Amino acid sequence: MIRDYFGAFGIFNPEELVDLETFFEYRKLDKQAYFTREGETCREVAFVVSGVFRSFYTSQEGVDYTYCFRFPGDWIAAYSSFITGQPGLETLQALTAAEIWVIRKDKTEALTRQNPKWERFFRLIAEQQYLELEKRIFQLQKNNAAQKYKELLQNQAELVQKIPLQYLASYLGITPRHLSRIRKAIVF
Repeated sequence: MIRDYFGAFGIFNPEELVDLETFFEYRKLDKQAYFTREGETCREVAFVVSGVFRSFYTSQEGVDYTYCFRFPGDWIAAYSSFITGQPGLETLQALTAAEIWVIRKDKTEALTRQNPKWERFFRLIAEQQYLELEKRIFQLQKNNAAQKYKELLQNQAELVQKIPLQYLASYLGITPRHLSRIRKAIVF
């Protein structure tokens, strides 16, 4: 899957795609395992092969707020921490058993110095992440909870069913009870 993903960008030649996996570490994570925790410095970024992740932060009152879900084919990291080297403000947790390909920051930096194709690739990934963040901000401001839930279902229906209600409700900014009413009302 990772070779197909990289190959779709049309940046790397076949030989470079074969060597690709040597730069990454393959990992399996158990359900509820953490990729990174709030307060830690994130020094890795990972490509999700299988599983569902949630990104969340904890308020001063100790309440978890889920702000993002990541699915197969997505990248995960505490990006601000990864970029700045400062402790992260978020936690990334596997909601299901997961498989990921991980690359360390020092390896990404070495690859970009050695081959301009990597710099181009990482720039494209950064641009995708920015567009996704912008979409999320607009979605938060424009769409109600039912619309946001429908969009999740349209994109990842099977995997959304594996996300606990309290995390979905937190992501949507509603109570689990309200989410239950929305789920009953939606017909596809």
